[in-house]
Amino acid sequence: MKLPSRILAVAAIAAAWAMPVQAKPIVVGGKNFTEQLLLTEITAQLLAKKGFEVEKRDGLGSQVLRDAQVNGQVDVYWEYTGTSLVTYNKVNERLDAKDTYERVKALDAKLGLTWLKPSAANNTYALAVRQENPKTDAIKTLSDLATVFNAGKDKPVIAVNAEFPGRPDGLPGLQSTYGFKTSRANLRSMDSGLTYQALKDGQVDVALVFATDGRIKGFKFRILTDDKGFFPNYAAVPVVRTEVLKANPKLQETLEALSAKLDDEVLQGLNAKVDVDKASIPDVSREFLNTAGLI
Repeated sequence: MKLPSRILAVAAIAAAWAMPVQAKPIVVGGKNFTEQLLLTEITAQLLAKKGFEVEKRDGLGSQVLRDAQVNGQVDVYWEYTGTSLVTYNKVNERLDAKDTYERVKALDAKLGLTWLKPSAANNTYALAVRQENPKTDAIKTLSDLATVFNAGKDKPVIAVNAEFPGRPDGLPGLQSTYGFKTSRANLRSMDSGLTYQALKDGQVDVALVFATDGRIKGFKFRILTDDKGFFPNYAAVPVVRTEVLKANPKLQETLEALSAKLDDEVLQGLNAKVDVDKASIPDVSREFLNTAGLI
């Protein structure tokens, strides 16, 4: 018997409303530097191997990516605890690693975001110098750097990325904590990846780096000790939209198994393969997943 068109239309609407979120691709997002491109690719490959339909959106700026997840355009990406705490949630209170994680987990839950178990990787900001540079050889700590700036003579030139001069967990907070002031003459703003090469080539004396970047070891840089503990903890954590997580029960187990395999040494090694050895991100990702026994 042929059903009336009105009944068929109601049935179609009901079916659409009942369609689970898991029927849609899992959108994996990422930021625009090597580690994030790697984490995005590794996550996308892993989820695809586990039977999820995946769509990848990488190469995004921090705030753009955050907004995309809050607005439901990105389902999962790897965020850093310190970035969420200071930049997104405007918390300037000094917190240790555990309290930082718990605070951002609670704050972001209100936005429909779930922070899964954190990795052991802490990709915090750092300032690095190269070996055998008379201008910086005596500088061991960030307090030493401040002393040199305050002396007023032969100030070092620092390479930073575009975000650092405007972030509260960046240059403004650093200068306030250590009591010094830079000027345009002492700063060179560039893409994050270029700061390493600029330091290596002697174009600058100090460079902003990320603590898990493979080029630190590859280029034999020396990290200046953050002796006042200014930079927050930046644990890399998979963050998922809560409704997507509920619709995909196996997603949490899969992502946390990956998170458990990541620490500073692992990420430095992966980053070095791309930035120093010039291997491709898909190849490095595939090799890691196999070696780690995740696929």
